[in-house]
Amino acid sequence: MNARTPIPRRSSVCPHDCPSTCALEVEILDERTIGRVYGDPAHSYTAGVICAKVARYAERIHHPDRLVHPLIRTGPKGTRQFRRASWDEALDRIAGRFLAAEAAHGPQAVWPYYYAGTMGLVMRDGINRLRHAKKYSGMFATFCTNMAWTGYIAGTGRLAGPDPREMAKSDCVVIWGTNPVHTQVNVMTHAMRARKERGAKIVVVDVYETASMKQADVKLVLRPGTDGALACAVMHVLFRDGYADRDYLARYADCPGELEAHLASRGPAWAEAITGIPAEEIEAFARLVGERKRTFFRLGYGFSRSRNGTVNMHAAASIAVATGAFQYEGGGAFHNNGAIYHWDKGLIEAHDLRDPSVRQLNQSQIGRVLTGDAQALLQGPPVTAMLIQNTNPVSVAPEQERVKAGFAREDLFTVVHEHFMTETAAYADVVLPATMFLEHDDVYQGGGHQHIQLGAKVVEPPGECRSNHDLIVELARRLGADHPGFAMSPREIIDATLKASGWGDLASLEAGKWIDAQPDFRTAHYLDGFAWPDGKFRFKPDWTRTPAPSAGPMGPHEAMPALPDHWAVTEEGTDAHPFRLATSPARHFLNSTFTEMPTSREKEGYPTVMIHPVDAAALGIAEDDWVALENDRGRVLIRARLFEGVRRGVLIAESIWPNAAYPDGRGINTLTGADQVAPFGGTAYHDNRVSVRRLHPSP
Repeated sequence: MNARTPIPRRSSVCPHDCPSTCALEVEILDERTIGRVYGDPAHSYTAGVICAKVARYAERIHHPDRLVHPLIRTGPKGTRQFRRASWDEALDRIAGRFLAAEAAHGPQAVWPYYYAGTMGLVMRDGINRLRHAKKYSGMFATFCTNMAWTGYIAGTGRLAGPDPREMAKSDCVVIWGTNPVHTQVNVMTHAMRARKERGAKIVVVDVYETASMKQADVKLVLRPGTDGALACAVMHVLFRDGYADRDYLARYADCPGELEAHLASRGPAWAEAITGIPAEEIEAFARLVGERKRTFFRLGYGFSRSRNGTVNMHAAASIAVATGAFQYEGGGAFHNNGAIYHWDKGLIEAHDLRDPSVRQLNQSQIGRVLTGDAQALLQGPPVTAMLIQNTNPVSVAPEQERVKAGFAREDLFTVVHEHFMTETAAYADVVLPATMFLEHDDVYQGGGHQHIQLGAKVVEPPGECRSNHDLIVELARRLGADHPGFAMSPREIIDATLKASGWGDLASLEAGKWIDAQPDFRTAHYLDGFAWPDGKFRFKPDWTRTPAPSAGPMGPHEAMPALPDHWAVTEEGTDAHPFRLATSPARHFLNSTFTEMPTSREKEGYPTVMIHPVDAAALGIAEDDWVALENDRGRVLIRARLFEGVRRGVLIAESIWPNAAYPDGRGINTLTGADQVAPFGGTAYHDNRVSVRRLHPSP
């Protein structure tokens, strides 16, 4: 028999908005075609494990509906009527309209808008080079990180923590505010290893019985937005029963005595009334983390989805200080490693051209910006031109009806650079085809681990697709924008950025595939002090002085509690809207990405909302019935899924399905608010009060 010729593989890295940033090996069938995608087993964190949706990436990159030519709108906005155009025609039209907007209202009438469709530093952040060179309106990113980052930094002083590989060396892994089976499967790899090798207990804390809870020894389902109460009750028990490490606290915390006195009235019975978790379960959880000093708190982005998320993240992280867990290998609290990379992105973003007087428009208030809200516009000129890369706001932004109304304006000229005809692209005047991650060069950092990784170009793009960088360069030339970065290739920018940031050069990174940037143990565990002048963790933070991303204080920051607590500022139910809706991540989608893949859609089925059977019975709702979810922002029609793993009074709608998947074209973010949360803004995606009623007849 003839031996089968092995399919060659090339190294890459997943570019999507996931903390795992998985190292990949990609089958290369020819210069334009990939086969299956595998995890790279040599990577010490992702360890060869990747999610199913990325493993079948060939479905996405070779999808028959992929955009491959520039398009110019010929019909009403939103109707998907376009004609094919050349790149020169499209670019000339864009430049002409951007210059006209600038002439009429000044450069701040143009708003470059982006987010995390790719996490590559060059392709994601290069749009800011054009922004700063032209003095276009800034964008303050508020979609999904602000509350969690701020809450963690408020205590530690720095967005970094213990090596996440240490989960495998823990005696207890607490997975809180994240569903890693859906969103970062590598967390489970290390947690399961700890269980197998050390007999570790796995605890999962979330607002419904997630897929991750199926792997847990301890399952704690709390009411949305009550994490702070749970954390306080746990610390109450730690102090009461002698599990608090008083010597550690005296050395490393700002006010342990004041905290202990504050927590005296915040015991398990108090927390049960708030969280819905029985007091005996809270007691058992507290004993577990008190007895197992090597407890690793893996804190997720669920904290960024509630109006009190900053306070809740800070409270959860505080438990690891109360027990002294940070002292031990396999112990401490980890959220994100962003601070360890010390990037100099001056070349990528043209920091030398940044004008601090240019307004910073709030990303999540795009609906208000585009419908002329003077406060959202910061009393400045209207936005009359937009360039959109790496995001799909008509699906993912809050206050969806306002967003649609804004994009429907005939006086708004919109350019969307995309892979598919998304619902945002359907409103565009010009749609441009974009490369995918395997078709261009970029560099990535791990949020959930500690590696810098190179994602090199491994195949040629289809049709006339161009990278984000190439588009920015071409527009800069036509718009008269000047900066050295516009004259450089992505590889040259990567090389220069690595050197400027102290990470060697591109040749070294390419030879090694990645750089392990993990700090030493003492630094990662704050054994020489937390990142404040006095070296002490802040149980009592100065919220508005926290060194987190900020465009100034927002929301009711004056009312934030001084110490860890339950802060009752969430959107609680009313007689008219008695249910709390959370829009949690689906397993086979990632926000609005992968919704175009046939296998992902088949596995997800169709949009549903989980409701407790007792609540459903009281409303006359049966499995798969059509129901209407309503609040003051709008109405969504969706099918009911009866599920005992959700608390009474709580509804869970997994995923961000395209709006077109709903009978009247109104997606789940129709119900999401854009009011800004304290102290630095953000979008409370899981914090929406709604009513639910059965539809008869069905839509």
